[in-house]
Amino acid sequence: MEQVRFGLVGTGAMAALTGKVLAQTPYATVTAVSSRTRASADGLAAEQQALQGSKVTAYDDYEALIASGECDAVAVMTPDHLHADPTVAAAAAGLHVLIEKPLATSLADADRMVAAVRDAEVKAMCLYNHRWLPVNAKAKQLLTTMGAPISGYSRKHDTIDVPTSMLRWAERTTCAWFLSGHDIDLVSWLFGSEVTEVQAMGRTGLLAARGIDTPDAIVIQARFGNGAVATFESGWVNPETFPTMIDSYLSVVAEGGTVHVDRQKEGVLAATPESFSYPRTMIESEIHGVLRGSYPFAVEHFVDCVRTGREPLAGIESSRHVTAVLAAAHEALDTGHRVSVG
Repeated sequence: MEQVRFGLVGTGAMAALTGKVLAQTPYATVTAVSSRTRASADGLAAEQQALQGSKVTAYDDYEALIASGECDAVAVMTPDHLHADPTVAAAAAGLHVLIEKPLATSLADADRMVAAVRDAEVKAMCLYNHRWLPVNAKAKQLLTTMGAPISGYSRKHDTIDVPTSMLRWAERTTCAWFLSGHDIDLVSWLFGSEVTEVQAMGRTGLLAARGIDTPDAIVIQARFGNGAVATFESGWVNPETFPTMIDSYLSVVAEGGTVHVDRQKEGVLAATPESFSYPRTMIESEIHGVLRGSYPFAVEHFVDCVRTGREPLAGIESSRHVTAVLAAAHEALDTGHRVSVG
């Protein structure tokens, strides 16, 4: 395939970022955009057209985009709970599918997506882009020399403006669905094993008092098939004065050593009379006019897989496993019982 033509399903921040990456990626272009509101589809289509200098068609539903014949692949950038239907429809039409994380927020939806992709024999990848972070790639390399993994700990905490301002649909998800999926995918990759059972606890109160019915924080404890254990901590009520939108930390202890990855500070400190911050540099950062970082790397990897027939590094089955872990964790959160991962 000389060039992969993408349709963007959704017009939020991640759709715009994906469009920017595709506009600079050799052998890829955006040909269409869809949204539930025509105005937002028109807006992003115009922005994308200006970026790449070629026509981008706007649609007010994803079915029309899929049926248009203008696309070889779609990027599903809808809210967390709305990934399944566009993915299934696109795969059934023979289109390759790139999906924002998490794959789905129910195991039934994830299974529908996997079945549709496999039946159609198309490429699909969920954007668990942390596998492309240089610090995590180095951690993976180091851990191969340290013997069997023993334990892991990961923490991701967002500032409170994420659920209260940035996401209009925060009550349809949780901090674990929104944040811990990255870490479950990452630790499973680092451990070379999958989670077999989980237990979980959470705290609800601060966001509920603001009318957003979702937990403030969730802690998941997991056992892996190789005997290792891990804790996945997530929350999204840090004050807006916290110097970075997301506090991210990972540690792994193995039989022959330990590795820590601290991403709270990504190498840059910025202070003005009004603010103090640690600007983000690793996920996406503009370098001499070009976006670089784990997100562009992941998108470019998927484009290459579509063109060459390679299987994506973060395949849809491994992403289905992340959904299974999170679904089991939320069952454990509701019941107070340990739950096996399906």
